[in-house]
Amino acid sequence: MRPVHIALAVLVAAVWGFNFVVIEIGLDHFPPLLLSALRFLVAALPAVFFVGPPKVAWKWIAGVGVALGIAKFGLLFTGMDAGMPAGLSSLVLQVQAVFTAVLAAVVLRERPGRVRLFGMAVALAGIAVAAVDGGTSGPVLGFTLVLAAAACWGVSNVLTRRASPPDALNFMVWVCTVPVLPLFGLSLLLEGPERDLAALRALDWSGVGVIAYVAWVSTVFGFGAWGWLLRRYPASSVAPFSLLVPVFGMSSAALVLGEQVSALRWAAAALLVGGVALTSLAPARPAARTTARTTARTTARTTARTTARTTARTAAAAVSAGTRPAAADASPVR
Repeated sequence: MRPVHIALAVLVAAVWGFNFVVIEIGLDHFPPLLLSALRFLVAALPAVFFVGPPKVAWKWIAGVGVALGIAKFGLLFTGMDAGMPAGLSSLVLQVQAVFTAVLAAVVLRERPGRVRLFGMAVALAGIAVAAVDGGTSGPVLGFTLVLAAAACWGVSNVLTRRASPPDALNFMVWVCTVPVLPLFGLSLLLEGPERDLAALRALDWSGVGVIAYVAWVSTVFGFGAWGWLLRRYPASSVAPFSLLVPVFGMSSAALVLGEQVSALRWAAAALLVGGVALTSLAPARPAARTTARTTARTTARTTARTTARTTARTAAAAVSAGTRPAAADASPVR
C-alpha cells in the first residue's frame, strides 16, 4: 500500500476508535436500535440527493446494507447497551479481520503470504492478551452480540470488495438508505414506541452531536474511505488496519469515559500495532496474478502437447504415404 493510503487507513481507524466513546454517550440518550436507525437516516439524507444514482447493482447495495447496517451495527449497539464497555467493544469487534481474511480466501481466493499470516497472528495475539486482561468482566450476552457483529462486518467487507464500487461515497450513501426502515421497525417492535418517543422528546444538543458524528464522520467518511481502500487493495491487506481501532478506542475511552487501561492491555495494543505493520508492509500475493500465471502455464503445456501430437501424426501419415513431410526439410531456401 502507498504511504498516503496507509495514513488514510489509520485515520479511519482513529475515527472508528473514538466512535465507540460517542456510541456509549449516545446510548444514554437513545435505545440502541433507534440510535442505529437515526445514524443511517441522517447519513443518507440529504446526501442521497447529491451523490447521483447508484453506480453498482442494487444487489450489492442491499447486501452490504443488510450485513453492515442492520446486522453489524444493530448487534454492536445492542451489545454495548447490554453492558459491554466501549474500550472492550472496540477490541472484540476487531475479530472481523479474521472473518474477512477467511471469507476473502474462500470467496475471492485471496491468499495472504507467510509474513502477512504471521502479522495477523501477532495482532490476534494482542487481542487475546487484552481479552484475558479485561474480557472476563464483560457480560456474556454483550460479548456474544459484539462477536456476531464482527462476523457481519467481515461479510460486508467481502461484499464491498466484490461490488468494487467506482465511487465509494456514492456507494456508502446508497447503502445507508437500506437499513433505515428495517431498523426503525425493529426498534418499534423490540424497544417499544413509548421508549422511542421519550428519547426523541428529550433530544438535546448532546444527542444531536452524537448523531452527527456517528452519521457523517464515522459512517459517510469512515466507510466511504474504507470502501475506497477495499476497491484498490485486497481485503486481506486493508482489514488488518481495523486492528488499530481498539488502540484508539481504549485510549479515548480512558481519556473521556475514565475506563481503566492496564499495562497488560497496553502491551496488547503494542502487539496489535506490530501485527498491522507486518501485514501492511509485506508484499502482496494477489489471487489474480497467481491464477493468470497458472492459466498461462497450463495453456502453454496444453498447446505444446497438442502440437507435438499433431506433428507426430502428420509425420506418421507422411511416412505411410511414402512422402516426406515439408516440416522435415530443414535446408535453407535457395
